[in-house]
This record gives sequence, C-alpha cells and structure tokens, in this order.
Amino acid sequence: MKHLWKVLLALIGGVILLIAFGGPAKEKPAPAPAAAAPAPVETRQTIRKTTQNVLELSKALADGGVRAEMSIQSQGLEVAADAYRTSVGKMAVIAVEKKMQIYQAEHDNKKPKDYAEFMARIIEPGKPDGISLPMLPYYQEYAYDPETAELVVVEFPAKKEQRRKETTGASGL
Repeated sequence: MKHLWKVLLALIGGVILLIAFGGPAKEKPAPAPAAAAPAPVETRQTIRKTTQNVLELSKALADGGVRAEMSIQSQGLEVAADAYRTSVGKMAVIAVEKKMQIYQAEHDNKKPKDYAEFMARIIEPGKPDGISLPMLPYYQEYAYDPETAELVVVEFPAKKEQRRKETTGASGL
C-alpha cells in the first residue's frame, strides 16, 4: 500500500495522455475509392517542330474533338499565339492541297479513296518525300476528312480545359 499513490498517479497520467492525444487508437475507415483522375495533359514543343501524325476525322470527333476555327479569334496578348496557330494550320492545309493536286493529276483526277490511302500516298510517313506538317499545340491535331478529301485541324476542348485546371488550380486563377 506504500506505493499505491504512485500507481494511481501513473494511471491518472495515462488517462490524461489518452485524452490529450485522441484517446485509444481507432481504425480509420478506408477512404472511398475516388474516380481515377485523368492523366496529366502532356504539352509539346511546337516552334520548329514537325509531325506526320494525322488522325481519322471520324475517330477524332468521337474522341471529343471539334473542328478548329481557322481565323484569329483572340484579343490582347493572345493574338500573337492565335495568329501563329492559325497560320501554321493553314500552311499545312495548303501543303496537303498541293500534293493532292499532283496526286490527282497522276491518277485521272481521283482523290485518295480513304484514310489509309491518304496516309500512304499524300503524307507518306517515314519517306523522304513525305509531308512534314508543322506541329500544333497539345490540344490540336490534324485530321483527314475523307468526304471532302481535305486536311482539317481538330481541337480537343477537354484537353485545353484540363490543362487550364492543372496550371491554375481549382479556383481558376
């Protein structure tokens, strides 16, 4: 009984510590599985870069793409970037039109019948006389429209918006 007060003091100290540090350990509920976050948007260099990547228009539209406006729409400081994007897209379209005219002259005024023939005969990826198109921003791609037999620029607004959120945060600032 001589040391009972020490035992009681130790028990009281233990209770105080438990209260101070949140009580006995409790199992935390497992966090609800969150929806898989989309992969970060990969940007790319565009100045002095080229590509031979051309999508099928129907697939690009199905993936959320829309035909890009080929005129300058911006105001203020964005005008220079908009002018560059627009002129690059127009130059690529003109280059493909010229090669299509040569193709038609050689093939009895016929245009490529489908995407595969367009890629093999007009763009000619990996060949020395293939067309190297100027690189577009990360949210735009070239696409071939087999109905009109034209190269078009397709924009992916979801990529643009996702990148805006990644770089400005949830507040949009």
